[in-house]
Amino acid sequence: MLDLAAASGTMTREALLTRDKSLWRYREVLPLPSDVEPVSLGEGGTPLLRAVRVGNDVELWIKDESINPTQSFKARGMSVAVSMAKYLGATKLAVPSAGNAGGALAAYAARAGVEAHVFMPRDTPRANVIECRELGAHVTLIHGLITDCGAEIAQRKTAEGWFDMSTLKEPYRIEGKKTLGYELAEQLNWQLPDVIVYPAGGGTGLIGMWKAFDEMEALGWIGKTRPRMFAVQAAGCAPIVRAFEAGEKTAAEIPDAHTIASGLRVPKAIGDFLMLKILRKSNGGAIAVDDKEMIRVTREVGANEGLFICPEGAACFVALKLLRLAGKIASGERVVIFNTGSGIKYLEAYDAD
Repeated sequence: MLDLAAASGTMTREALLTRDKSLWRYREVLPLPSDVEPVSLGEGGTPLLRAVRVGNDVELWIKDESINPTQSFKARGMSVAVSMAKYLGATKLAVPSAGNAGGALAAYAARAGVEAHVFMPRDTPRANVIECRELGAHVTLIHGLITDCGAEIAQRKTAEGWFDMSTLKEPYRIEGKKTLGYELAEQLNWQLPDVIVYPAGGGTGLIGMWKAFDEMEALGWIGKTRPRMFAVQAAGCAPIVRAFEAGEKTAAEIPDAHTIASGLRVPKAIGDFLMLKILRKSNGGAIAVDDKEMIRVTREVGANEGLFICPEGAACFVALKLLRLAGKIASGERVVIFNTGSGIKYLEAYDAD
């Protein structure tokens, strides 16, 4: 159980100024005991960039997670989760992945000296599959979606001796992802933005940031005001959008889910009820974006900002325009978009254009 009172004794806002720019700078609010060496590749400490040519009439910031090890935000969760798994004695780790989570597990498992078993849909971007194999993971390709990969792990994990690292089926990936919230607040001088636009597949980052905001309020670092949280999904796989619009507390599984943004191809998220609760409590929302628009806007952002963003990140830029047109975001508001990974992982999507 996190002891925020104890954490506040050594982890002050002033103390952070002298610490390394890694997510482990927030060590006191992470679960790994202080005398245990973390499994780290230098994750976290990613730049928050002011948009210079896109964003129209809002104050737009881009949190660029492509700078992380394995080029995506998945490194945050896996660093903490693999650190804890090794500390607790797990020797074989398994994960279902649409791409980037598999690469992150493969890297951190290799660093930790434990086995990684990655199950991926057969049509996962080639770069992700190669990455996992070259990092020493045991890769199994499945005909189906990430949910089918998860079902395969669930069926075999007991006999194989695997520890299931699936999103929200273990408690530590979210602890790594919550550092997104701590970093964002620190980089904005402890003034949270008006709006956060976030690509939501499994939604761990969204849920983790919300947890971080509550912790920081308890630490006395921020007030009660929260950003309006908007979840962005793909038109071909938008369970959270459908559930939000229908007023449902959970989201029905999407049959035949499809999108080039592989990280958004999650037809049924375990944390759907948590995401929906956060979106409503924050007075935010959920919006679906067309694949062709993601590709078009990737080039627009690249040519104007110098960032080769992933399709999931591009979806957020499309969503910003739609939300602005709909009056959900006002002129002059401070908005943060999360680019969760590098476009270099999705070359097939851009070749098809």
